[in-house]
Amino acid sequence: MQVSSKCCIYKDPKRLRVLNDKAYTPQVVSIDPFHRDKKELQEMEEHKRMYLQDFLKCSNASLKDFIELIGDREATLRNCYAETFKDLSSEKFVRMILVDAAFVIMVILKRCISAFRDRNDRIFSCPWKIREVGIDLCLLETPILHSLQDMLKLSKIFIPYKESKLIMLVHEFLKGVWDSWLTKVCKEITSSSEIEHFVDFLRIYQQPTRPRRPKILKRLSTKTAKTLHQAGVKFQAGSDQKLLHIEFDKAFLKIPPFRISDDTEILLRNLQAFEQCHCGDNYVGNYIYMMDLLVDSPEDVEILVRYGIIENLLSNNEAVSTLFYNLSRENIISSKNFYFSDVLEDLNKYYGRDWPTWRANLRQNYFQNPWSIFSVIAAAFLLLLAIIQAVCSIIQLV
Repeated sequence: MQVSSKCCIYKDPKRLRVLNDKAYTPQVVSIDPFHRDKKELQEMEEHKRMYLQDFLKCSNASLKDFIELIGDREATLRNCYAETFKDLSSEKFVRMILVDAAFVIMVILKRCISAFRDRNDRIFSCPWKIREVGIDLCLLETPILHSLQDMLKLSKIFIPYKESKLIMLVHEFLKGVWDSWLTKVCKEITSSSEIEHFVDFLRIYQQPTRPRRPKILKRLSTKTAKTLHQAGVKFQAGSDQKLLHIEFDKAFLKIPPFRISDDTEILLRNLQAFEQCHCGDNYVGNYIYMMDLLVDSPEDVEILVRYGIIENLLSNNEAVSTLFYNLSRENIISSKNFYFSDVLEDLNKYYGRDWPTWRANLRQNYFQNPWSIFSVIAAAFLLLLAIIQAVCSIIQLV
């Protein structure tokens, strides 16, 4: 089977899925042809049909108009998938896209604008359910944004919102799901017309804007956070909203803060898979690798937690180090274009110097509290007295 050049929706790679099948599998709703027949997802099909009715009631276009719109774009939409779905007739495919797209549009509108919600809405009456729906929309096999845009434009639905652009509504919706990943409004996002779907949206949002010229290193390695800290490296939570803007400057390793929760693995795994299937760069994969280098043990995680770089909502610090270790398995990294190669080089040079290490050991081992400082001063004073006494004894003998 030849994959279309327009392809942007992929079946997750098996070598990644075997590492954590759940991270790539929808839990409450399927918005794609890949999982449409799973029994555990059928309950949500009723909600999808109800949301289609809500969409048509709000719309100024008819059901026939939307069927014709999707029918005219059927070939283009099919080319977006890595599989052909020959078992799906034209009628079934158009109906599937219509129901799924209407459902996603209404989920976004209801989440962002309370006026669209119904008191008896069984999705929005359960906070955990709307969150799980949001997570399922961010899997690798997700809806195509331009099909949502076309339907919303045709519908002419009045949106009483300061930012009525779909891309802004998507940002507001996803921020409620991944608030640690999505912070401020990003110009690269709001002005882009090339975003394929939700996973692509999340990837572009964190795509670094600072150009770097990667250096080719023999080994992409450095010491762990604990070892670097003992050598005098000062960790600092960066102020930048871009997680990939990690910098090392004058003994300070600045890393933007990131909240890690039970759902973080789902987010990073699907971004990692999308990069490997579709993108020429692996920024998220590079970030995973960099963090894995730093947090090899719970003690390393403790350093980053202490300085506000990691907000750990998992059971313990070991769970964080295990998370990045597992994410690094089957991670694709190249020494020719590793985004943080200059940071690694500078860290290794700094670690190789004797004075920072000696100074850090002195501070961490002997100047952590007033009693330690007093002990060092007292010992130095006694040593000085001993030297003076020895000198006086020698003078008397002479």
